[in-house]
Amino acid sequence: MRELQDIEQKRSPQPQYGGHSPPAETRNDDADINGIIEGHPQLDRNFSVLSLIGIAFCMSNSWFGISASMITGIASGGTVLIIYGSIWITLVSMAVGASLSELASAMPNAGGQYIWVHELGPRRCAKFLSFLTGWLGYAGAIFASASVVLSLSQAILGMCEIKATHIVLTYELINFLCHILNCVGRILPTVAKISLYTSLGSFFIILITVPACARTHASAKFVFTNFVNSTGWSSDALAVVVGLVNPNWIFACLDSASHLSEEVPTPERNIPIAIFATIGIGFVTSWTYCISIFFAINDLDSLVNSPTGVPILELFNQALENKVGAICLETILVATGFGCIIACHTWQSRVCWAFSRDGGLPGHQWLSKVHDRLGVPLTAHVSSSMLVGALGLIYLGSSTAFNSMIISCISLLYVSYIIPILCLWYRKRSIRHGPFWLGRLGLFANVVTICWTMFSLVMYSFPATMPVQANNMNYVAVIYVVCMLIILVDWFLRGNRSFRSPVRAPEILQ
Repeated sequence: MRELQDIEQKRSPQPQYGGHSPPAETRNDDADINGIIEGHPQLDRNFSVLSLIGIAFCMSNSWFGISASMITGIASGGTVLIIYGSIWITLVSMAVGASLSELASAMPNAGGQYIWVHELGPRRCAKFLSFLTGWLGYAGAIFASASVVLSLSQAILGMCEIKATHIVLTYELINFLCHILNCVGRILPTVAKISLYTSLGSFFIILITVPACARTHASAKFVFTNFVNSTGWSSDALAVVVGLVNPNWIFACLDSASHLSEEVPTPERNIPIAIFATIGIGFVTSWTYCISIFFAINDLDSLVNSPTGVPILELFNQALENKVGAICLETILVATGFGCIIACHTWQSRVCWAFSRDGGLPGHQWLSKVHDRLGVPLTAHVSSSMLVGALGLIYLGSSTAFNSMIISCISLLYVSYIIPILCLWYRKRSIRHGPFWLGRLGLFANVVTICWTMFSLVMYSFPATMPVQANNMNYVAVIYVVCMLIILVDWFLRGNRSFRSPVRAPEILQ
């Protein structure tokens, strides 16, 4: 075995993982247990458990996400869909989170999914599957950031008369401001904590203010049983499935904490904690928030047909009967959204940087570098921010771009999750696992994750409303095709030679 390892090392001079230790000056003691796969860290371990939870939760920011994408859910089933849909998506997300936590605990690395695929996949195709997974994860991160920036732009400009060009300009400005805040590595843990406190503080303010200020309140029957289908779909079941995009969006980025593995101590324990804390805090805040504000609804049709396209602002206005007060609550919501975008920028830059370390992206020679003074992968961050900025221009051609971005974020990330899960099955789940391992319960979580991914890939491709026209078409299928073309072209022109997946760590397999 030793001779084979020596041959592999001669063939592949790239960074090594698992039992193959990085150079002494960058060695990480956390990687010494259970054959953990972790690359040579190039970033300081600045994140505590609290700041890690802060950045992971702020990325999902569940109650903000419900508010920002309410236009989709409220039309597909009214309050009922969002309240009960949130419960269903939380249960699915627990399965997704458990599956990711098992892998992250066994193989903590900033690369996340693509590293897991390379370690566990069939030898004959592991390199391509790893390359595909890395690309899908990065594309999902870019679309996630773009969807959050666009939602915040709409939230801001929903307070005044707007045109599409105003939204795009605001989009680019927000993207740039959050990009700047991510350029100094040492402040990011503090920013993450502030964002967490801002989100929770804003949550409690709105949770109490809206029902307290409302002169009249909706009945419990209206909130918990009144189903409304305003989508144009003749099938209520199909309308519900399409509307689940709203609660599903808030838990689409559960892998985010795993990409900070090299910036947090004992990642094999802390990453699963952050993932489940995100789900737990996310469900409690989003569900209680929904129930609270829905009791303040006076006219559901006004929310569905809001001229601003921002139903939550109309809801605030109905509750307070005061435009200034509604704008104040919307401003608090916007402040929370900024924390979400900052977290998204941190996440997408780490995905880009980690994948580039192994030659996964064009220009990897520059994208893999870490700025000595700022302590961040600056080139990867700038490039990712520019891609997010470019996606914002799509809104000029289609006002339904927001829905397509949300679905792309969910679907691309889910596919990047199930590929390593399938590779884990290929190994019959027989690996040297980390501290977090669920045994048969983990197998059940894997099944749920795979089934839900397959289901959502198909069902989320349907248009949100009927009849279908050019301005309300769901273009997510086009996005899938374009992404796959880019990946395949890059693989054949460059990737099959440049992508240097890490040396396999035999001790990860039992």
